[in-house]
Amino acid sequence: MRKTDGWAGVINGKPVVGQAAERSRVTTMGDIQAFTDMTGDRNPVHYDEALAKKTAFGKLIVQGGVTTGILNACVAEDLPGPGTVFLNTNLNFKKAVGVGETITGRVEIATMREDKPICTLNVSVRDGAGDICVEGTATTFTMPLQGL
Repeated sequence: MRKTDGWAGVINGKPVVGQAAERSRVTTMGDIQAFTDMTGDRNPVHYDEALAKKTAFGKLIVQGGVTTGILNACVAEDLPGPGTVFLNTNLNFKKAVGVGETITGRVEIATMREDKPICTLNVSVRDGAGDICVEGTATTFTMPLQGL
């Protein structure tokens, strides 16, 4: 039986277990507004600074989707790369992210199938202090885009 290379035509090629990629950015009020425009999430902890300071967070926080969005960029741009979509995510939110904070998303290949362009990733988002804000796993599928 002949083995099939499920990664043929994938732009970044076949990843390797242990390979990792990171991206960083600073969160803004513009992120909150853009997420609200997309979803309708107008939770006061994202907009009312006086109220947010009285909560357990002690500050204005960005929506969870803003925090985890950096993981989308990591998988679609870096690893596994262009053509990659999430099949599954299992995320645990550990710490809220405030406005004006630097976040770093990290993805690392935990498993990789040879016959299909499917990976399991360990994923995390850390804040500027290095604290884990989100961690979990994701399964991705990478479409071959070369030659289309």
